[in-house]
Amino acid sequence: MLVGLTVLVAALAAALAIRWALEPRGPALRIVLLTGEERRVGLPQLRRLPVVSRRGEYQNQYGTWRDAGTYTGVLLRDLLGAANYDGIDIVAADGYRVTIDHARVEDEEYPIVLAYAFNGIEVPEWSDGFRIVVLPEDGRVSNEEYRTTSAGSYWVKSVVRLTLQ
Repeated sequence: MLVGLTVLVAALAAALAIRWALEPRGPALRIVLLTGEERRVGLPQLRRLPVVSRRGEYQNQYGTWRDAGTYTGVLLRDLLGAANYDGIDIVAADGYRVTIDHARVEDEEYPIVLAYAFNGIEVPEWSDGFRIVVLPEDGRVSNEEYRTTSAGSYWVKSVVRLTLQ
């Protein structure tokens, strides 16, 4: 009985150690698939994907240009891979949320990026955390071009969860 208990404890400890070793270290966000399955993604996983680095800024609802700088991250469509979805509900740490439809995520003229660095400073030192940004070739997203009252509403700071819909 003691031997069986020892084997059981050792197996449980090994399973927990493996799970702990596979969990992302440092900042991470959750991706919730249509099936309800969740996965955590951190910097190590993001760095394995093709990197996008480009200058960007957006126009807010008052017409003011904001947050100009160089953003580095991964295309949202690369992060999601072949997942099937109609839209993505993006949630920030402060509860702000926006839903981005599939067509916008796939729009090559206005690529949506999950940024993990700004002007060379990565999370967690970059206080905005993981951030959704829109980075066209010219780097500027105006309200008129993006056909919205505020292009800035799509630039989400401190992203903690992406839920596919």
